Amino acid sequence: MGFFSWILLGLIAGFIGSKIVNKSGQGMFLDIALGIFGAIVGGLVFSLFGATGITGFNIYSLIVAVIGSVAVLWIYHAVTGRSSLG
Repeated sequence: MGFFSWILLGLIAGFIGSKIVNKSGQGMFLDIALGIFGAIVGGLVFSLFGATGITGFNIYSLIVAVIGSVAVLWIYHAVTGRSSLG
């Protein structure tokens, strides 16, 4: 995947992950960072369990990235003590 594909996938995954966990977005740049980091984390976790990680710009990779970004955001809220409900 190219640089802009990672940015776009990260933006979409981070936005969806933020909506799932907080019901509101974190802001465009934080959504991108969260989505890219979530894609990396999701890809690593999926690989540990024997599944494929990020395979390109497709629905499967988006699902992996969203799951990773939800996990990263949930851990972030648990560490900082912020409520993930609003």
